[in-house]
Amino acid sequence: MSGPLKGMKVVEMEGLGPAPLAGQFLSDLGAEVTLITRKSGKPDPSDINNRGKRSVALNLKTPEGIEAALRLIEGADVLIEGFRPGVMERMGLGPEVCHARNPALVYGRMTGWGQTGPMAQMAGHDINYLGLTGVLNAIGKKDEPPIPPLNIAADYAGGTMFLLLGILSALFERQSSGKGQVIDAAMVDGAPALLALVHSMIARGRWGEERESNWLDGGAPFYRTYECADGKYVSVGPLEPQFFAQLVDLAGLSEDHKATQYDETSWAQRRDSYAKVFTAKTRDEWVEIFDGTDACVGPVLSWSEAPDHPHMQARGVFTDVGGVMQVAPAPRFDRTPPGPVGTPPAPGADTDSVLAELGYDADTIASLRDSGVLT
Repeated sequence: MSGPLKGMKVVEMEGLGPAPLAGQFLSDLGAEVTLITRKSGKPDPSDINNRGKRSVALNLKTPEGIEAALRLIEGADVLIEGFRPGVMERMGLGPEVCHARNPALVYGRMTGWGQTGPMAQMAGHDINYLGLTGVLNAIGKKDEPPIPPLNIAADYAGGTMFLLLGILSALFERQSSGKGQVIDAAMVDGAPALLALVHSMIARGRWGEERESNWLDGGAPFYRTYECADGKYVSVGPLEPQFFAQLVDLAGLSEDHKATQYDETSWAQRRDSYAKVFTAKTRDEWVEIFDGTDACVGPVLSWSEAPDHPHMQARGVFTDVGGVMQVAPAPRFDRTPPGPVGTPPAPGADTDSVLAELGYDADTIASLRDSGVLT
């Protein structure tokens, strides 16, 4: 392993969504991430969230399986789990038990609703968490239902990223205290925290609750997407007057728009007129016109187009691993760059080698497998 997190040991409990992505990012940056999975299986090259990890298959319904997990956790810096509150405690792997074995452990808990509160035990998904926080109501067209932004905003931005922030903050604090702690990362905490700027504008009376009526939600004619002659789209976003002036000049818009860019009473009419302007040329023709300028106009690319864009290629943003196109590790480090992207292991592929590292001899490992502890 190489990267800035080389030497960090992470144990991840098998799950879905934001917790596996957090483990992937830690692994990408050099941490040794060992995934505890429920059952052995065949390798899957498309299992991107588990790339570069080790995989151990344990039957956690047995005392021996729990003991093996605890021995693994005993030597870890970080534990990541994404179950409902109380599940780890019922298994015998709650924070109290783990900290008794490893007081310095940073115990990262990832949920949608959080560890506490009246909804903590309810099921939910990204769309539900966004709905509760006010975020979802702000996304979409004015006279249509709110549109879920894939599962990026709550699961990954409000979940994964805040879990990682909590983990790395706790590891920093541990340098002075020598103690671990529990991280309660909840998507309903993280998603609205990302809207600090919007909350500021609401407080100043500069943001309305109606969708598509504000400067960053598609209401402004200079911050939205437009369809082109070929049915493809461009993104337009020159917020600053000096950048907007370049849009006006290069797109052939009315000169007087420069002085009234933020006149909200004109926005609805200008959205329609700008839309007509952009249908005059194809997407790539517009891209050529705006290339190298500060007009903040760019192509809206499809999944298949993005890896071939010259800028993305120049930075090596996408990488093909075993025939699977995926994103390279981010961010970038000048002294401790991460190594090549690792392939995902087959579930349980590293069970024997990891247990051997924990002090289990070959006969004991064989016995545990025969008794169903190793699955």
